[in-house]
Amino acid sequence: MRGALIDGAATILVLLLVGSPAAARQPQENSNLKSIELCNGADVPPQARIVGCTALIGSGEANADALAVAYNNRGNAYVVTAEYDLAIKDFDQAIELASGYVKPVNNRGVAYLKKGAYDVAVKAFDEAIKLNPNYGGAFVNRAEAYIKMNEYERAARDFDEAIRLDPNSNLAWSGLCWIRAALGNLEAGLDDCNRALQSGSDSAAAYDSRALIHLKMGQLAAAIDDYNAALRVEPKLASALYGRGLAKLRQGDQAGGDSDISAARIIEAKIGDDFARHGVQ
Repeated sequence: MRGALIDGAATILVLLLVGSPAAARQPQENSNLKSIELCNGADVPPQARIVGCTALIGSGEANADALAVAYNNRGNAYVVTAEYDLAIKDFDQAIELASGYVKPVNNRGVAYLKKGAYDVAVKAFDEAIKLNPNYGGAFVNRAEAYIKMNEYERAARDFDEAIRLDPNSNLAWSGLCWIRAALGNLEAGLDDCNRALQSGSDSAAAYDSRALIHLKMGQLAAAIDDYNAALRVEPKLASALYGRGLAKLRQGDQAGGDSDISAARIIEAKIGDDFARHGVQ
């Protein structure tokens, strides 16, 4: 699957403490501060974030807004660990606690997208966009769902809107590149991918999309280079493994190609169908 924009860990700023003597409250305050640190941390390993958010949620001392953020952040961690049903439950809780809080609405869509429930994902992104019409990430994510549904024109419109909102949106540019690659508009797609990568950012999706163009153009060495770059960023990206496998097979590397394709199918069983649908086998 291509990349999706999960709206990252929000910061818990407010913690309400029950009334108790200060001396008795101090150890609990220290524990809560540690939980907040773990739950907030964008660079904290997902399991540690789950532990911190769970402790904060169970402390009985967070107000509704802080709880909503904690549920959102724990949901994000569950998405990283591919526990999508648990993530969706947490995003539901966050939305119930803070109905105008748009992050968990978008993030719930990402969980459904990764789960393969594309229609439900689109509805979640529709809701996020309704709450915030300038939410570029939600347009990118809805476009990714449309791609999975083979609705390329709608996906292209959403990527265009995301670019209008943020001209430096690497995922939107690489998304347009991928659509053009899939539809055979290779030169225009190559320009889009180069635009996505020109900032020097390491975008697995952009490298993966550009690699598909090189593969379709028969530029096998360039395709493998870009697939390698994508896999350095995202080692379990099924499309990059499968595409690299096809390129290796075309170069005569049977063992290497078969190994990559087998690894890709373990991650995403029907990845070959996606490539065949776009004329690459």
